[in-house]
Amino acid sequence: MVVIDVETSGLDPHKYSILSIGAVDFDNPKRLFYEECKVWDGALISKDALRVNGFTEAETVDSKKQTLEKLMHSLKLWIDECAEITMIGQNPSFDRDFLNNSFRRAGIDFKFAVRTVDLHSVAFFDHLKKEITIPHKNKHSDLSLDNIAKYAGLEEEPKPHNALNGAKFEAEAFSRIVYGKQLLPEFKKHKVPKYLII
Repeated sequence: MVVIDVETSGLDPHKYSILSIGAVDFDNPKRLFYEECKVWDGALISKDALRVNGFTEAETVDSKKQTLEKLMHSLKLWIDECAEITMIGQNPSFDRDFLNNSFRRAGIDFKFAVRTVDLHSVAFFDHLKKEITIPHKNKHSDLSLDNIAKYAGLEEEPKPHNALNGAKFEAEAFSRIVYGKQLLPEFKKHKVPKYLII
């Protein structure tokens, strides 16, 4: 399985561009991936998106940065070394759609499968199974990544959001909720809650 998080210049993969990709090979967590790129020519840039990911507008168009096409070729080489590539993430359909659109732009004959593992659903089910109250906001589940991290005994992800940090937090939370154990060494100081230990 692979845990992948992308930072983008907006919400629509047909109008906006990937800015960075972070990934963890869940089956071999020492294998990490992180690279950045400039936006593709003509891509829109949303100030709201930049507030979330911390990139400046100048950084998104920096001619010294690699192209999206080169980034996608690097990611594909990394993916090729993964034993199994079912995608895990928080709202992974967002990341999958951006990645698949970007592979197409780069002329790479590869797509992530439609079926993904959504960390929100995993955490939601675990709350139900353990009869723990699910946090709500406006009558909807409020299992954001920060709330899931807290449930898994972790601190909130540092802000602004970073793709590799996001992938690491998602991978660690998934490991703790599903397997009841720590995955990545940087989270060792945070004990796995007793209610998650199998």
